[in-house]
Formats: sequence, structure tokens, C-alpha cells
Amino acid sequence: MSQTLADIAPVIRSKNAGPTLLTIDVMFKDSAAYRRGLAAVTRDTVAKLYGLEPGAVKLAPYPPALALKITIPRLVTAGSPGDRDVYGAQQHAPLLTVPA
Repeated sequence: MSQTLADIAPVIRSKNAGPTLLTIDVMFKDSAAYRRGLAAVTRDTVAKLYGLEPGAVKLAPYPPALALKITIPRLVTAGSPGDRDVYGAQQHAPLLTVPA
């Protein structure tokens, strides 16, 4: 049975990182899951999920916490017309089903 990122990372959350950026935190349950997650979540993977160029995706792995921080540009400035998630709190959803 194949697993998804949501299966190996008990915490996947997003929030604003200023008005023009989103940050997504992925926290893994153990070191094996961390290694699998880092292999699954690449700049290319994130770029495809969010309709971005790979160069716009920043990945910051943090091994002591078994965590990965992803920073991407918001497509619409927070709070501006057309913004459907002013806090950026629902933007992690595309990552939940990434095969891991």
C-alpha cells in the first residue's frame, strides 16, 4: 500500500510569511519518514503543485527537528481583491496527497 506525505508527516501546515509569501511546515514522525519526505518533496514537485517555476520554491530542511520548511510566493497579495485565504492557512492541502 503506497503512502502519502500526510501518512508520514503528522504536521503539515501553512501560513503567511508576509503579504507576498507563504510558508509551509512539514514535520515528520521519525528519521526514516524525514528521509522519505525529503526525497518526495522537491522544488519541482512543489512547483508543479502550485503552478510555479522551480526557482521560486525555497526548501529549508531542518534535520534536528525532522522538519522541512517550504517558502513560495503567493499568487495574490494577502488581503487584496481575489485573495481567498487571507491567512494562508489552507494552502498546504496540495501537499497532503504527494506520494511518499
